[in-house]
Amino acid sequence: MGKKVLLFGDIGIDDTVALIYASLNKEVEIVGIVADYGNVSREDAVSNIHYLTKVFDYPNFIPIIHGADVPLTGEQPAFYPEIHGEHGLGPIIPNDDQEFELENFFEIVKVIENYKNDLVIVNIGRLTSLATMFILYRELMNNIEEYYIMGGAFGVPGNVTTVAEANFYGDPIAVNIVLTYANNVTIIPLNATQKAIVTPGMVDYIDQFGKTKILKSLMEYYTRFYQERDPSLQGAPVHDVVTLMAVIHPEMFTFKSYPISIVLDLGSPARGQSIVENHHSNTQKSNKNKTHRIAFDLNYNVFFQHFLSVMIGQHLNGE
Repeated sequence: MGKKVLLFGDIGIDDTVALIYASLNKEVEIVGIVADYGNVSREDAVSNIHYLTKVFDYPNFIPIIHGADVPLTGEQPAFYPEIHGEHGLGPIIPNDDQEFELENFFEIVKVIENYKNDLVIVNIGRLTSLATMFILYRELMNNIEEYYIMGGAFGVPGNVTTVAEANFYGDPIAVNIVLTYANNVTIIPLNATQKAIVTPGMVDYIDQFGKTKILKSLMEYYTRFYQERDPSLQGAPVHDVVTLMAVIHPEMFTFKSYPISIVLDLGSPARGQSIVENHHSNTQKSNKNKTHRIAFDLNYNVFFQHFLSVMIGQHLNGE
């Protein structure tokens, strides 16, 4: 079996592509999914996961856990229907008749206790639920083998403000808690993920030769937003897939390790900015006693070969 992964996500389109990838890749075994607010509301994220696990034929025993509804900042979260659609799956609207329990957050504890040192946590949404686990169960969280976090923008433009990436901007307090207390953290920021472009040609190829037919409609919706914003783009970046890939294919990235500062001032234009320097002002919190591994670059050729190979179910030349 592959790496056992507990996935935290705010299930929008790129999160869904990550779930498709995981369902087709024997190197990854999803053992639990935590649905958080972020791209969409928590309720939509939960509904999307229940819908998608049926579409992708995930085992029934995989727990679907209902995570945070609001950030630790106490603010009402902003959602992004212009990117992910009204419910998070672009043109797809899950069945409203689904019934599920909405208050089972502490099922996370059972998953961690079941797998302990064999478990990898991958967080591809806001970090609120993960931070809450450190507040309540810090010793338990030290049993995790590794943490992989999609977030941050180090010396490159953000995607919510000029300096901040969405996951770090959405709850910088949660980010700071996780980076203060988590061990063995790998951060996959926009520096790497924005280079993981999936083109319409790649999508057409997967649609023709792959086993999943849901990808095309999702990526067409997603790509339309990115190309309207920047017509020079050849496609759309799949931030969350790349973060999951890092668990099993670290050779795809160029890593360096640094202490990280997060701008915590909610009223600052720099809110949520991630900084790797040691000097910090009063608006920043630096975890100077810890260094975290950061992906500063992505080998696109390796990404291209691996992504297509998994999505169509066969090796390509170079894989």
